[in-house]
Amino acid sequence: MKFLLLILLAAGCDANSTRRQRKFPDDFIFGAATAAYQIEGAWNADGKGENFWDYLTHNKPTIIEDLSNADVAADSYHNYKRDVEMTRELGLDVYRFSISWARILPNGFSNKINKAGVEFYNNYIDEMIKHGIIPMVTIYHMDLPQKLQDLGGFLNPLFPQWFEDYSRVVYELFGDRVKYWITFNEPREVCYLGYDSFTMAPMLNATGIGAYLCAKHLLLAHARSYYLYKNEFAGDDGICGITYAVIWHGPLTDSDEDEFAAELRRQADWGLYSEPIFSEEGGFPKELKALVDKKSAEQGYPRSRMPEFTQEEIEFVKGSSDFFGINHYTAVLVSATEYLEEHPVPSMYDDINVGTFSPEEWIPSASSWLMQAPDSLLNVLLHIKNKYNNPAVFITENGWSTTLEDGLKDDARVNYYRAALENALDALDAGVDLKGYMAWSLMDSFEWTQGYTERFGLYEVDFEDPARTRTPRKSAFVYKEILRTRVVDHDYEPDSMTMTIDEGH
Repeated sequence: MKFLLLILLAAGCDANSTRRQRKFPDDFIFGAATAAYQIEGAWNADGKGENFWDYLTHNKPTIIEDLSNADVAADSYHNYKRDVEMTRELGLDVYRFSISWARILPNGFSNKINKAGVEFYNNYIDEMIKHGIIPMVTIYHMDLPQKLQDLGGFLNPLFPQWFEDYSRVVYELFGDRVKYWITFNEPREVCYLGYDSFTMAPMLNATGIGAYLCAKHLLLAHARSYYLYKNEFAGDDGICGITYAVIWHGPLTDSDEDEFAAELRRQADWGLYSEPIFSEEGGFPKELKALVDKKSAEQGYPRSRMPEFTQEEIEFVKGSSDFFGINHYTAVLVSATEYLEEHPVPSMYDDINVGTFSPEEWIPSASSWLMQAPDSLLNVLLHIKNKYNNPAVFITENGWSTTLEDGLKDDARVNYYRAALENALDALDAGVDLKGYMAWSLMDSFEWTQGYTERFGLYEVDFEDPARTRTPRKSAFVYKEILRTRVVDHDYEPDSMTMTIDEGH
């Protein structure tokens, strides 16, 4: 019996060793991501216009946890060469960053282009290319010019035209060097958190109406930008897509009711924005639409709170993406009958009326919403593969939050990344067309209403230092080794915490 046990233990060790030695394909690209408002600072420098986060934090500072703002943030506007140096230290293939609409077009409209803003992004992109880093550009990452918000922002039916005009400007300015484009980052966070609640700018709180109206205009804007790029700028090698925040919503039990509840929650959170592009039928998700139509009638509305697409619009939006971008962090379990909460009437979450639950054994982070859940990324990737006929996928964000007090030895982040990348390898083994992975974030940044109380960076930023010194955390060294070897080695420990550039990259 003892001999048999030793054999079994040895076999288990060999299995673990084999698992750890799986390699990412040579053409799999690794990167890190940031967003303009969260890192650039220089909020009104050199002709930049005001965006709605500038307006919000200056006029309602108490909405931010630590009463901070992103007026300076990591000051990447003046430290962009250090940013690129960090991508070189890590050995990244790609750096995903966003363009500030108001830095390029101060009033939001394309009649006035800010030359200083153009020069900044030209310098940023040229610095990356000089050192072999591929730029991946997000055109819109949560920072609408305030002048456009004054006109209704995403709720104005003219928004798709405004966004197409802005897209043309950035494609013309940077499309000769940038071949990876993302139109919108996280449509749910734009539409539901911004226009249907008090969570993100502009905090309109038009519950039950704002998110649905915003969704239609955002999707039409995305499609107009996509076809503009593909028809006039892409050439043979340019690609353009959209990226979603995809929490894994699994059923609390294996009952049909809980599975349907989980599907409703998935439709509300991201299917509202992915079904019109990636499903064969196009248009808003059928089950969600039927619920909203029914409840709208019961609530006395003369028509559904969810706007209709014309058949021409359905066909226009359908297929308008070269890849499915995923920002993934965590999971929740969904029930049809348990953990139900009251929501405003009308509202999206009242429309679906499901409960959510997070088991105590899931590992908490510094963010109340973020827990490490077993195989959550794998579940997402397999679900999208099966639901949408295996589209090309980029993981455009994945990360873990700590506090400043946690310091540079961020073992919880290291464990999270290793588990996520094992899931990515599992997905590749299962045939998912996964093209790349980007860590969130390259450096600490302004985390929206949480200010600087939550830190996601591979590099710590000293926000008390006028120079905004960047220092690599342990996770940066571990990530660098994964990129160097293309293997997730769970036993690797960095010999020192001094970062150097591998000129062979």
